[in-house]
Amino acid sequence: MEEAMHKTMATRDAIAGMTVGITTSAQLSGAAKLSVVHREKTTGMPMEEMQEIRVLLARLDPGDCTPRHSHRHPVTVYMLEGTFTLELDGRTPVEVKAGEVFVEPPHIAMTGRNLSAGTPARMAIFYVSKPDTPFADPVA
Repeated sequence: MEEAMHKTMATRDAIAGMTVGITTSAQLSGAAKLSVVHREKTTGMPMEEMQEIRVLLARLDPGDCTPRHSHRHPVTVYMLEGTFTLELDGRTPVEVKAGEVFVEPPHIAMTGRNLSAGTPARMAIFYVSKPDTPFADPVA
């Protein structure tokens, strides 16, 4: 193997890297570069002994909308393509565009829409819940 494949870190550097989330690289360039996409404090996370982490991909074609619903815990939406318009009870509608993040609050009735005439809205959705909890609860 090439010398670059045997690259090691000093123990103090490895411990410091774990603290901030740096990974090492087999390339001479060094550590992987991390950038924060979104950071937000929230309430409403599940407090059970076991939690389930879920990552979903969703697509709303032009004109599509979600049923009126709420979530039991915060849901993070990261837009991959298009624009997602979120109508939350008691709030001004929010447009989340490709590359942006929005955290949907728990226990708020909402509807999501793709108001575009020609572009799908594609997103990755992340959340933590009690195992086997439904993704959303219908709201009348």
